[in-house]
Amino acid sequence: MAYGFTEIVQLIGALGLFLFGMKVMSDALLLLAGTRMRAILATMTSNRFLGVATGFMITSVIQSSSATTLMVVSFSNASLLSLTEAISVIMGANIGTTITAWLITLLGFEVSMSAIALPLVGFGFLFTFAKKERLKQWGTFIIGFAVLFIGLQFLKESMPDINAHPGLMEALSAYGRMGYGSILLFLLVGTLLTIIIQSSSATMALTLVMTAQGWISFELAAAMVLGENIGTTVTANLAAIVGNYQAKRTARAHLVFNLLGVLWMLGLFYPFLRMVAWVTGQLGGDSPFVEAAAVPVAISLFHTIFNIANTLLLIGFIKPIGRLVEWLVPQPALPEKAIDEPKYLHEKVLKYPETAIAALLDESKYLYEHAIFEIVSHAMNLHRDDILGTEKPGKMVRKSKEDFKTDVRALYLSKVKNIYGEIIRYATLAQSRLVLSEAQHSRLLQIKVANRKMVEIIRDVGDLSRNVSRFLDSPNSSIKEEYNHFRKKVVRVLRVVYRFSSGGDKEKAHRKLLALKQSTTEGIQPGNKRIERLIREDKVNSEMASSLVNDHDHLIDLIMHLIDVAELLYGNQDPLMAVAGEKGPFENAAVGSGA
Repeated sequence: MAYGFTEIVQLIGALGLFLFGMKVMSDALLLLAGTRMRAILATMTSNRFLGVATGFMITSVIQSSSATTLMVVSFSNASLLSLTEAISVIMGANIGTTITAWLITLLGFEVSMSAIALPLVGFGFLFTFAKKERLKQWGTFIIGFAVLFIGLQFLKESMPDINAHPGLMEALSAYGRMGYGSILLFLLVGTLLTIIIQSSSATMALTLVMTAQGWISFELAAAMVLGENIGTTVTANLAAIVGNYQAKRTARAHLVFNLLGVLWMLGLFYPFLRMVAWVTGQLGGDSPFVEAAAVPVAISLFHTIFNIANTLLLIGFIKPIGRLVEWLVPQPALPEKAIDEPKYLHEKVLKYPETAIAALLDESKYLYEHAIFEIVSHAMNLHRDDILGTEKPGKMVRKSKEDFKTDVRALYLSKVKNIYGEIIRYATLAQSRLVLSEAQHSRLLQIKVANRKMVEIIRDVGDLSRNVSRFLDSPNSSIKEEYNHFRKKVVRVLRVVYRFSSGGDKEKAHRKLLALKQSTTEGIQPGNKRIERLIREDKVNSEMASSLVNDHDHLIDLIMHLIDVAELLYGNQDPLMAVAGEKGPFENAAVGSGA
């Protein structure tokens, strides 16, 4: 029988149907389990064995090593995973992908799924009418699962019978008689097929069909499997092109790990195949060197044993592999960005809820630690280094008599306004585009509230700054002492916030933060009475008294907002529900509008 253009198109169509079924099934599994899998991945520890187990579990559940590695690359890009963690997860994903091969082998070759595949499509289709979203996703998974095996059945039927094509048999025999040259040739074929198809599972299915039909021997099929291990790394490396250096390092680590595995396997190729054939015989199967029907199981066994052995062999070399890829992909000098441009926000972070939250949190912390801290300290006519020093606040404040002439409004416009707007925009896009859990939605709300409170801090300190400068060196010792007292309170809270945000004994710092909040609340009435006493004793005039009363309120608001933002960004508190408007502090009012 001639094998012409029509048969080739049918073969491509069968492969397309298989790939479609695989994609539908994998996408449905990602929707069903992806959130939990990503949550597990995002909260990993640096334990390499746990990383391997995590990678294996995720790939086994979602049935796509490419999806796992792309997730790992995205998480590395967002600094959610270290390089060591990423490498260990990829090792586990390589083992997890062997489950797909066993699924195809056992249900596609050992058991005939074609008889029940169409009824399964109908059964799954009924689920898609369900009101519950999870039932719909289960229906989609069942349809994808069935279509995958329909595609595999068509693939087997579309593959030409090698015995009916003596010319083709002769050509393949010639390519198979070149010793190690044949192994390297079919390794290259497996690599190129996987790169073109962008699915190691599809290439594995093709390999298994070719062995079952007698096209290629056990040795050549094993060489193709090694090629698939190299080809599957291309997907992650392509995705990392637009990522940062951390994403590129993770993708390169995947390539290096798989290449090292292929290299040592080529050195032990024939002894390893004989060992696999022996294991197959011990399990009650025929020798794959003799019986073509025994090759699919033997190849799946080879795939599994190789990936487990490669992981066990290289798991102790994760750090050297990490150093190698750090050398291959050095950390670039970060390009200078405009002062009002976001440092962490870009379109790619909106791929997953976890990466979006991580980027928004990093951006918010950067804004708080740099722009907000600087504006508050300069508005109080204090240097950042002095605030973070060890000198007692009262002594430091009395020594700091320089008027910084801080233009709070200008600093807001140049350092805060645009970044604040971008944070709110990205958080809103994440809420509208992504499927979020209740906890993730709550975290995004916390971040938005924290940023709104940051601009309220600017408003508070803007109103306070004018009179701090005005009375900095006043001949009236009472008014000067009161504003120095305000400045001293700000120094104390900034120091505790810094300790809370910079690690160390976080629990102790948080207790101090809560104590500050309580003492600030309890100090409102005594503070007002203190100002009233100054008025009664005629130590301040009416204009000074008005300024003190207003600025005392601004001070209380400033301290409370500083503590709130610290808790929202660095703690694990519930979001504050009293959300302020999204306008900046200078959209409707000028700075220093108080008396």
